[in-house]
Amino acid sequence: MAQRYVRVKTLKGQIYYGLLQLDRAVQVLDAPPWLGGQPTKEILGGEDYQLLAPCAPSKIIAVGKNYANHAAEMGTPVPEEPLLFLKPPTTIIADGQAIEYPSQSQRVDYEGELAITIGDRARHCTPEEAQNKIWGYTIANDVTARDLQRKDSQWTRGKGFDTFCPLGPWIVRELSAAARLQTFVNDEPKPRQSASIGEMVFSPEFLVSYISQVMTLLPGDLILTGTPEGIGPLEKGDRVRIEIEGIGMLENSVREGT
Repeated sequence: MAQRYVRVKTLKGQIYYGLLQLDRAVQVLDAPPWLGGQPTKEILGGEDYQLLAPCAPSKIIAVGKNYANHAAEMGTPVPEEPLLFLKPPTTIIADGQAIEYPSQSQRVDYEGELAITIGDRARHCTPEEAQNKIWGYTIANDVTARDLQRKDSQWTRGKGFDTFCPLGPWIVRELSAAARLQTFVNDEPKPRQSASIGEMVFSPEFLVSYISQVMTLLPGDLILTGTPEGIGPLEKGDRVRIEIEGIGMLENSVREGT
């Protein structure tokens, strides 16, 4: 099994990065792993911590319509170049935390996605150089208030509510292009979304290079690489689970917003 890098909060409120063991214990690192963090002698038992989202990025850059079939279901052509937008870091929640359904919206959708964690400062890099800027991979849900996205002339409000970026549960260093992404709602046996990572229009390396021509990417930053076809609405009380082979699964419930 690939090493699983986590971010946790202890019962005393201390936040650490660490390596998750098979028995759910966590070996604490002395710094974020993409900043050269090394294992320490400190071990947290499975009852001694709360699992957090695996990184705390300075920014979240997301990519729209990066699967041809998803562009088609949205009634638009595949973009000629990556379609970028930002989500605020305050959208992030961890595996197991609740997505809050905002009172302003009548339709909130799931969007299962592969997320990239940046490991090194990237500015004006080539796709070949970009491979070395990618530190690892995790799972994200680009939750979207679809009615507000369609109503507004841009996507900030529809994509930007608190809790609209479930992330985790951990980061792995390597991932096969053949890995399959699937999204399930409640106990339905058939996935709502199912596609291989290799079906992306623009590869992870191309995305990192392209984005680095626009803005400087910093260690720990996050890129959401787009969702495949099969997006659909969530209702209050639903549970949504996103699985990616080689990483694991991210599951969150939906509740009425406060």
